[in-house]
Amino acid sequence: MGATIDLATRDPEATTAVGAALARSLRPGDVVSLTGDLGAGKTTFVQGAARSLGVEEAVLSPTFTLVREYRGSVPVYHLDVYRLDRIQDVIDLGFEEILDQGGIVFIEWGDAVEALLPENFIRVELTMQDEDPNARRMAVSGRGRVWAERWEGVESALDPWLA
Repeated sequence: MGATIDLATRDPEATTAVGAALARSLRPGDVVSLTGDLGAGKTTFVQGAARSLGVEEAVLSPTFTLVREYRGSVPVYHLDVYRLDRIQDVIDLGFEEILDQGGIVFIEWGDAVEALLPENFIRVELTMQDEDPNARRMAVSGRGRVWAERWEGVESALDPWLA
């Protein structure tokens, strides 16, 4: 992984805002891997990002459907691989085809399928804070040459939430 940006939010609205801010740095073909505590706000983060990418419909958790596709300024794919037992299950889901669609892909529990992720992706780890049930910490890092080149823009976009 490259550099990591540590962020803090105090409520779900701020987590949504971080997702929206990061989305402004995303381009077609980008992948965002989300990981962290159960209930930490991965879907909330994606809701903000999707809204920033022009998605007007409600963004719902893909926990039971596994993949949701939304139409915005670019196609937005939202996957949840939590319930999948094997890497092959993710491949059977059409994962490689989804990556080839030229949309922006958000993968909840992406650390479980890191071996399948492309060379360049963003990783967002969300963790809950014991002292405040609404507070979250986020570690955002970029992997690959593409993100090394675009990292300054990501840092600038996320500056308001620096921990």
